[in-house]
Amino acid sequence: MKLYTPRGVKDFLPEDAYWKYLLEQRIRKAFVRWGYQEVITPTFEFFETLNIGSTSSEQTYKFLDQEGQLLALRPDITTPIARMVTTRFINELKPLRFFYLLNVFRHDDVQVGRQREFYQAGVELIGSDSAYADAEVVALAIELFKTVGVLDFQLDIGQVDFFNGIMNGCVNSKTKADIRNALLRKDFVGLRNVINQSDLKPGTKKVLMELPRLRGRSEILDVAASLVENDVSLAALENIKAIYELLESYNVSEYVYIDLSMVKSLDYYTGMVLEGYAPNLGFTLCTGGRYDNLNVSSEYKNFATGFAMGLERLMLVLERQGHKPELIKTEILVIGPDRLRAAQYVAEQRNKGVIVEWDVLNFSLEQATEYAKAKGIKKIMVFANGAEQCISIEGGEAQC
Repeated sequence: MKLYTPRGVKDFLPEDAYWKYLLEQRIRKAFVRWGYQEVITPTFEFFETLNIGSTSSEQTYKFLDQEGQLLALRPDITTPIARMVTTRFINELKPLRFFYLLNVFRHDDVQVGRQREFYQAGVELIGSDSAYADAEVVALAIELFKTVGVLDFQLDIGQVDFFNGIMNGCVNSKTKADIRNALLRKDFVGLRNVINQSDLKPGTKKVLMELPRLRGRSEILDVAASLVENDVSLAALENIKAIYELLESYNVSEYVYIDLSMVKSLDYYTGMVLEGYAPNLGFTLCTGGRYDNLNVSSEYKNFATGFAMGLERLMLVLERQGHKPELIKTEILVIGPDRLRAAQYVAEQRNKGVIVEWDVLNFSLEQATEYAKAKGIKKIMVFANGAEQCISIEGGEAQC
C-alpha cells in the first residue's frame, strides 16, 4: 500500500488550509461586491464536452465509468461554465456575471507553482462583446490583487487579433506554430531565428521582429499602428485603445501595460487577453481574456470574457512577501473530573466566540500543561473537587 500522494497533488495541513480559507473569503467578498454570483460545476463531465477548446487531451485526466462512458476531470472552469450557460441559462437576460472557487486537474510537468491538482478563483462575464466588459474583468483582477495584499503586481493586456492579422498571409502552418510557440515562451532569440529562416514577406518579417518591443503604455499603440496595414490588426489596436481608456477611468491604468506580443496556448481566445504577475515569481498569477468562439453547441453562440487566478500561486507570492497569517490557536484547555460544570463552562465560552478545547484523554494537570505548551494554548481551566481554577501556562493564576 502506497501511503503517500501521487505526484502533483498535496495535502493542505491546518496552517495552509486556514490560509486558503481566508483568501477564499476575501476573494468571494470582492466578487460579490462587483455583482458576480457563485457557481459550482461538477468535478468530472463528459470528455467530449470538456475537450471543446480546452487544454490538450494529453493533459486531461480521462476515465471510463461503469456504463462505459468516457469522462474527464475538469482541466479548467471556463468550458464547464460555457456548457452550463448553454444548457441552463440560454433564455436568461444578459449579461451574466459568474464567479467560482474550484479545483482543476491537468497532467502537467510538476514544478514550483504548478501542480496537477490546483485551485482557481475566477470570473466569467457573459453576453457582451464590448470593451466595457473586457475593461471590467481587468479592473476586477486588479481589485483582487489589492484585496489579498499582493505587492508590486502588474497586468499585461494584449489582443490576439493583432498577431492573427499579421500572420493572415502565412500559409506555412509550421512556421506559424513555431512563431507562436516562441512568443508563448518569450523566447525572442528563437523567434528571430524562426523569422529569418521563414519564407514570409519582408514586411511581415519586419513587424514580427518588432513584436518584443511593442510593450508599454498607450503610446505604443501609435507605434504599432505605423507598422501594420491589415484591417484585422488595426481593429485590434482600436479595441485595446478603448479598453485602456476605460481602465484610466477606473483609475487602475498605472497597474497595466500593453503587450502586443502576447499570445495564448488555448485557441479559443478571440480578442483582449490578460496576464498578471508579481516580481521575481517566474510564472503568471492570473490569466484570461475574451473567448467568443468557445461554444459547446453549434446552435448557440455567446460573447464572453473573464480570468482565472491560481490560489496556490497567490499563497506562494504572499508568503514570500511576508503576508502568511498565523493559524488561530486554542485559547483555553478545559480539564478535570467535574464534567457537568465543565460542559456548562465550555458551552458559555464557545457562545462568546472563545476557542476552547475540552480534554478527552483525562489529562493530569502535568500532562495538560505539557500539551498546552506544545499547542500554544495560554490557559488551562480546571474543574475538580467542587472548585474551579484558571491557570496561566506562563505561571500563576489567570482570568478565564
